[in-house]
Amino acid sequence: MTALPPRATDRLALFATLLSVFDALHPLCDHWVQDGDDARLKGLHGDHYVYANGTPLPDSADPIEADVPVYRASILGRAAARRHVTSYTAVQLATAITVTRVLGHRVPLRALLAGAAVNGITHAVIDRREPLLKLADRLGKRGYIDHCTATRVNDKGEITTELSGPGTALMELDSALHRAIGIGAAALTTWLATRKRGRR
Repeated sequence: MTALPPRATDRLALFATLLSVFDALHPLCDHWVQDGDDARLKGLHGDHYVYANGTPLPDSADPIEADVPVYRASILGRAAARRHVTSYTAVQLATAITVTRVLGHRVPLRALLAGAAVNGITHAVIDRREPLLKLADRLGKRGYIDHCTATRVNDKGEITTELSGPGTALMELDSALHRAIGIGAAALTTWLATRKRGRR
């Protein structure tokens, strides 16, 4: 077997390290770091008004006269997604810097920021749910999503069905897409970090 050139070995090792970090941190950031309310609210869309917990105002209610803060659903959803992506990106970036430096590889910050941007921006788009549902429709996955929903029982004993969240096909498709994009983010970071001009 022919030995790999040192530069190729360096690139493969860095790529494998970054991919491991990105992949391993995804569930941690989604389930431990992410605020529970943000997880529930980040998919909200529409111009209708909702309370801070995402519950819609009754049709007859006047949002101006509400005695507690109310928000347009899309504004609340975007804010929740932004908070989640900010924490996700911060943890991912800090861990990638720490792991690569401990292992003796000083990755240029611009390379790490590029990979984090790929993961963060796509994460924000996917987690808003509508783009993910549109992609699933185009790829013929809607039947899978509609079939694999989750039934929830609240503290009043009321039963609801959720399209999103733990136990649903949408959550599995979300996770699979994030992880696949992580391959591209790790490859981009590695390429930027190991170009002749970018090495140090």
